Amino acid sequence: MSREIHPAVVGAQPFQTAERGQFDGPIFKTKEGRLRLEMALTRYPDKRAALLPILHFVQEKKGWIETSDMEEVAEALEVTPAYVHSIVSFYTMYNQHPVGKHLIQVCTNISCHLNKGDEVLECFLEETDTRQGEISSDGEFTVIEAECLGACGFATVVQVNDRYLEGVTPENVSNILDELRAGSHKR
Repeated sequence: MSREIHPAVVGAQPFQTAERGQFDGPIFKTKEGRLRLEMALTRYPDKRAALLPILHFVQEKKGWIETSDMEEVAEALEVTPAYVHSIVSFYTMYNQHPVGKHLIQVCTNISCHLNKGDEVLECFLEETDTRQGEISSDGEFTVIEAECLGACGFATVVQVNDRYLEGVTPENVSNILDELRAGSHKR
């Protein structure tokens, strides 16, 4: 594995990084998938408790979680697919459909709203030529509205993959997108 951390540890949403791998097929049939599952299970007294780290792993590998993934996770953790789906659909951190290489979340909650968050969101949508949740034609961007990114003192806040950008204004959007296209916002 490329990381020097315990494979069951969930990092800061590693699945949202632009470097996430493209993966297709059953995840736990791979050596890495089996190892991650085994390691996650060593951390919890009950298999069901490993659900969140396992879902993070699936999304890290694929970028999103589809129905077949939920079924595979359910089988591995001995829970029902409906239970896994209820968790995936409850948490907004799990993507239930493919997203662009750069997932851009724009906060529009009260502090950000007062600092032109809605305008920032509209600028990102216009400049990527997308509607909320769509993947841009070049596959680079998906832009969505976020209810709150938990950084109200730094409004307007934009999360690009796993990186927070603070004090974003409509005038900053073009430069941010140019930097993302050039790769200078990669980790």
